[in-house]
Amino acid sequence: MADYDDTAFNHEQGSRARKLFAAVVLAALDDAILDHRRYGNGPEVISRWARSRDGREVLTCAGIDPNERVVDGLMEFVKRGVRTSVALSREESERRNQQRARAA
Repeated sequence: MADYDDTAFNHEQGSRARKLFAAVVLAALDDAILDHRRYGNGPEVISRWARSRDGREVLTCAGIDPNERVVDGLMEFVKRGVRTSVALSREESERRNQQRARAA
């Protein structure tokens, strides 16, 4: 029984760590979006960060494979300029679905 409890605790602790690193990725995206609005260099900032040793380590710890496809996706997200808190909200998701339904 002790092994099961230890495994469950370690799994839960790992899940919390992934969430923490995912929050760091979201913060980096928000910082890059702000840079994009102010200076116009947000996509370059996030790509430089994601390709750096620290960026790759954070992405890996967040459960994201730090490959070029991911870097391109991060750059596209920053180019859209929608803050992560807004993009992840239910209202934004419903608005995008309505736009897709109108376009189809």
